[in-house]
Amino acid sequence: MPGMRILDFRSDTVTKPSPQMRTAMADAEVGDDVLERDPTLDRLERRVAELLGMEAALWTPTGCMANGIAMMLHLRRGDRFLASAQSHVLGSELGTAAWLAGGMPEALPWTGKPGHVTAEQVRLAAGSTGPYYTLRTVLLCLENTHNFAGGTCISLQDHRDLTKVAHEKKLAVHLDGARLWHAAAFLGESVRDLAEGADTVSVCLSKGLGAPMGSLLASTKDKIEEARRIRKMLGGGVRQGGVMAAAGLVALDYLPRLPEDHAKARELCGGLRKSGFQVETPETNILLVPVASVPTATALLKERGVLVTSVGSALRFITHRDIDAAEIQEAVSRVETCAEAILSAKK
Repeated sequence: MPGMRILDFRSDTVTKPSPQMRTAMADAEVGDDVLERDPTLDRLERRVAELLGMEAALWTPTGCMANGIAMMLHLRRGDRFLASAQSHVLGSELGTAAWLAGGMPEALPWTGKPGHVTAEQVRLAAGSTGPYYTLRTVLLCLENTHNFAGGTCISLQDHRDLTKVAHEKKLAVHLDGARLWHAAAFLGESVRDLAEGADTVSVCLSKGLGAPMGSLLASTKDKIEEARRIRKMLGGGVRQGGVMAAAGLVALDYLPRLPEDHAKARELCGGLRKSGFQVETPETNILLVPVASVPTATALLKERGVLVTSVGSALRFITHRDIDAAEIQEAVSRVETCAEAILSAKK
């Protein structure tokens, strides 16, 4: 409708840089990161490494690149790796783990709650070392929070159990922590504790925190030195990256406010239930809403200025800093006007 404000729930990556972030970007101290290192990038990398309890970190323009580099660090051609079903590294990175890292994926089915796998599953799937002609399993990939499971979290104890059994079975561990910040906020734990035991960790600054772009891969100094070479191989030689790093440093200041976005998701959940939708209470900022016809529901919502994506047979709403509490209620009101049509739609 003309003049209607668009309420964009497609992702928490749709946020615009805040005025403070734009000022920091404009004023950033920069240098050629390929030649002598960019001072602001260096500051961001050190800060994130410290937050995660790692020795070093490397900025990448995207989370896909950070995960891809991690895979290339851990895998040789033909190596098998384990990941929870519907993990981002399995279905949303265009086969990078197989194409560039040469890895053979094995999806572990969910046990208990969506996105969850157990230490015993990992133990059994890892198997044991056999003759030279048997498949080698060398890596476990964890995702916290699990995007396509609806932002579900791996608890600290479960994380410890998973990393412990992985290492017992001689598996390296990569943690895709694009939204690890959200898991920490929900669980009341530090990101350092939730990263403990992982050999590599990726985190994202543009999901939920508001930066226009940027992820970081953290690990030991030696691994990050090799990761820097791999980033260059992938075309990721960064010049005056401090402009983006400055935005990332400001983005980290939003961490204490992430519970606000979780509260918005719960508020949205409650409103949709009143309109007749069967919705599970979200743990973080991702709400999955099962519907009979995703195309019909998406089109009806778009007509009312509510943008969503889908996961399988569910609509996906992601709350974020650019949608305030009042707009959550506005979204509920708009959905209510077409709820009957969505609920009665056929496949």
